[in-house]
Amino acid sequence: MSAISIAGLQKSFGRLAVLRDVELEIPEARITAIVGPNGSGKTTLIKTILGLSKPDRGEIKIAGHALDGDWRYRARVGYMPQIPPFPENLCATEVLRMLADLRGLSTPPQPDLVSALDLESELGKPLRQLSGGTRQKVNAVLAFAFNPELLILDEPTAGLDPVASAVMKDRILAERSDGTTFIITSHVMSELEELADLVVFLLEGSVRFVGTVDAILQETGEGRLERAVAALMQQVAQ
Repeated sequence: MSAISIAGLQKSFGRLAVLRDVELEIPEARITAIVGPNGSGKTTLIKTILGLSKPDRGEIKIAGHALDGDWRYRARVGYMPQIPPFPENLCATEVLRMLADLRGLSTPPQPDLVSALDLESELGKPLRQLSGGTRQKVNAVLAFAFNPELLILDEPTAGLDPVASAVMKDRILAERSDGTTFIITSHVMSELEELADLVVFLLEGSVRFVGTVDAILQETGEGRLERAVAALMQQVAQ
């Protein structure tokens, strides 16, 4: 069964068509990587799934239920933005409490990622005092904290040191094994090569390829995902 079904999705900003009749099935309990150059429509696609951007046409279904303006489906979704807009004056513990309150929980969760990412000593500090890498760790903790069925991760290891990056990858794979569905966007192709079950190549708002990493390598005759994606871009340009 598909976790997300997208049919005939279109979105334009003025005369600029950003999504063009997107048809896509995101499988359950799998890691789907969405790749493409800047301006390909990745961010807009993610925003429509999150309900932050309303499409001009088309339909999105999550777990078989069409998005019709009802926001309650978001309780099953976790989102890790590349640059989180956290209130700078709050500490991580206060943000966690705020999110728990917004989700209607009387007690905030105690995320095990805090220990794994060695964050205990940072939770009480205002976010404005934290380094970029530490803020990214907090970002990860908040995304995973509420055990969502669907997790959307935008550049999840950006700014992380090798140890923290390994912790994140191991957690993603473990959650996938437990049934969580992932959508990941990243410019680090080696990371996606390591994690992704399915690769979706988006270009100029259209889906140009959907398949496994092995399939895209075979399609292009390349040995690495980075070069395979570059080859697809060149094929389209020609």
